[in-house]
Amino acid sequence: MEFIKSNIWLIGLALGSGLMLLLPSMKKSAGGVPNLSPAESVTLINRSHAVVLDVRDEAEFAAGHIAEAVNIPLANLAARLPELKKYQNKPLLVNCQLGGRSVKACDILRGAQFSQLHNLQGGLSAWLEAKLPVIKGAASLPSKAAAKPRAAPKKASA
Repeated sequence: MEFIKSNIWLIGLALGSGLMLLLPSMKKSAGGVPNLSPAESVTLINRSHAVVLDVRDEAEFAAGHIAEAVNIPLANLAARLPELKKYQNKPLLVNCQLGGRSVKACDILRGAQFSQLHNLQGGLSAWLEAKLPVIKGAASLPSKAAAKPRAAPKKASA
């Protein structure tokens, strides 16, 4: 007991250092959902065909978003869960601007039994900082005319 009393500052320093070493690993997940860097997110999208869910407002989404992202603002997410049920057992990458709203969205989705959730750490800001591409404008489904392959232009004969 005398040892503890005389070395309380050293023991406190050792415990604090240990806690600081463990802190980054505790932050690695957002409420049980893995945080992915932009590079890890690209890998998830390309290899696992993850669906990207953008929970920002429509105006923010129109200003720039990840290609083929589905936009459901966080305020409407609980009411619009039936639209996402088809992705319940597929990889889902959730993003917002900085990462805060997407953590809340992941909590809502986890409560709705979504099994493969991932959070884009740092949100779209981190995506842009990594120099990854975004699409501007509101989301729209491709029209049938745009989806048809076009014939190659004929070459002019000389």
